[in-house]
Amino acid sequence: MRRYGPALLLVLVGAAILRISAFSALYLRYVQAGLRPYLIVSGAALVLLGIAMAVVRRSADDAHDDDGDPLDHEHGHAHHGPRVAWLLTLPALALLLFPPPALGSYSAEREAAQRAAQGVGVFPALPAGDPVELGVGEFSSRAIYDSGRSLKGRTVRMTGFVTHGDDGTWYVTRLLVSCCAADAGTSKAEIRGADALPADTWITVTGTWHPKGKLGTDAAWPPVLDATSVERVEQPADPYEKR
Repeated sequence: MRRYGPALLLVLVGAAILRISAFSALYLRYVQAGLRPYLIVSGAALVLLGIAMAVVRRSADDAHDDDGDPLDHEHGHAHHGPRVAWLLTLPALALLLFPPPALGSYSAEREAAQRAAQGVGVFPALPAGDPVELGVGEFSSRAIYDSGRSLKGRTVRMTGFVTHGDDGTWYVTRLLVSCCAADAGTSKAEIRGADALPADTWITVTGTWHPKGKLGTDAAWPPVLDATSVERVEQPADPYEKR
């Protein structure tokens, strides 16, 4: 059985990739939606490669058995690799059986409040009608950099998860990605006028922008939302916002 270890490992990894991409939306915890076809192709290729390796190995074993030469038989079965190599199957089994969750409050709180340099300017007008649906990242950008004050007098609604500050403040937070979870950055808005909920609770919050600080400065970060309603919701299938 140890001779088939590499083939089994390839099949397990491929099956795990197919499980999270072809048969569910779990891949959205780790990468952008546009990468799904590449994951499916990669997973299928690994499964097929593992099966092909097992078939080739089986054929070689049958050939040795039919040959009947004890020297060849001994040579063909003497080297199997270290037993510890089987530990390589554990990560594949873990991904197959217990996919890791999406990044949450721990990742968000570990990131320093550093934001890409962005000049103050006029943003496009918001759609008519209140409340207007905004991503946490867009709300934050408009609150900090929009000289046209497009948020003024508007009711907005955002969805994200709860994080807590050291001073008792709490935030609606969302992680922003360009490609995958490895490049995730944090965007958040302080919530005022509502009781804090446990960290990592997903919520939809409705309220109005509370201006603070000078535009484009650290004093304006993080932006503030005066909440009129906070509703618990299920984690969305895609937990990240796109940068």
